[in-house]
Formats: sequence, C-alpha cells, structure tokens
Amino acid sequence: MYVSSYGGKVVLHATSNVESRGRGPMELHGQRNGPKKMKVNQRIYKKGGGHITVRTGASLHFTDVGAYFGGSYWKVHQLARFELLPVLPDGTLGEVVRTSPKLNYCLRDLDRTRPGKRSPGSAFYPGCNQDPSIMRDRLGTSVGWSDIYPADYDKQYINVTGLRGCFEFRMTVDPKHHLFESNEHDNSSHRRVRLPYTGASC
Repeated sequence: MYVSSYGGKVVLHATSNVESRGRGPMELHGQRNGPKKMKVNQRIYKKGGGHITVRTGASLHFTDVGAYFGGSYWKVHQLARFELLPVLPDGTLGEVVRTSPKLNYCLRDLDRTRPGKRSPGSAFYPGCNQDPSIMRDRLGTSVGWSDIYPADYDKQYINVTGLRGCFEFRMTVDPKHHLFESNEHDNSSHRRVRLPYTGASC
C-alpha cells in the first residue's frame, strides 16, 4: 500500500490478488451481445471428465486502462471491489464509506502462488484479449494460480481524502455473486489501516 496526492485528492493504492483455490479452474466464455460487451457462461469441469456449462450474471466489458498499461482489454465486469469501512470504538465495523473506482479485472494465469497437485506447472490461461472485433472470448485462472495487479495499476485505489481514524481496507472477489464457486467464504481479504496513512495499522 502507498498514498499519492493529485488534484487536491488523497488516494490509497493497494495490490490485488485474485487466486483460484477450487478443485478446478475458473473458466469463463464470453459471447458478444453489445458494442463493447459480452454475456458470460461458466465452464465447470467434472471430476471424471467432461464439463457442464452454466449461465452466469457476469459480463465482459472492453475496458480502456490507458496507454501506459497497454490500452484496452476484454475484462470481467465487477469481478472484484475495494471497500473502506470504519472501525468503531467497540471494535466492530461500520458501513462502507468509500469504494474503488475500479470495476473490471482480467482472469489469467500470471503467478503460480499456491502450487499443488491440481495446479498446472506452467501457465494455461493467457492475458486478456485486446481485439475489439472478436465475437467470443475465453478467460480463466487455473487452480493455484493468480492474476495480480500492482498497486500502481489503473484505478487500484480508494479516495481517502478527509478521512481520519482506523479503517478496514477490504478486497472482495465476485461481490455480486455472479460466478459459481465451491467455497463462497474465502472471497475477501482485509487489512486495518490508520488514516492519514503512514503505513501503520490500528
């Protein structure tokens, strides 16, 4: 985490890590249904072979992240979210006070963060497609692999201007519950921070 200031605003940047921990990969198939949009089905692989395909509430959006980060990519809309919640005097959490402007994320095999027998030794799912004309797309993350975005990537922050005190910085994957998962209880990570931010926890 780190803080930067611009235009009178103070923003707190953070790294994100979307990791696949299930028994099989998270694999999504998009089909064009708009100028910059695709509807999404999820492919779930069976233990004994074969697969099933299920409809989801997810969508792919052709997303511009700026020339510095490579231009535009097909990304999963609302795949993850940063939130900031106040820590109250009794140690409980208040309501969300700020969220990140970032909504769209890729799924890919970037780093093998949790090696295991179900985790392939080399990357299988590539980076997100940058072709605006494609009609279909596939995104995924293999078991034991992660898609990681550094803290200085496009919109990897929360605006913390004017906030003081102890807060919980939380990242939640699939906050809208669009995707099918074997475990819905391991989707959030959090860290407590004191604002104005100096690196100290609280």
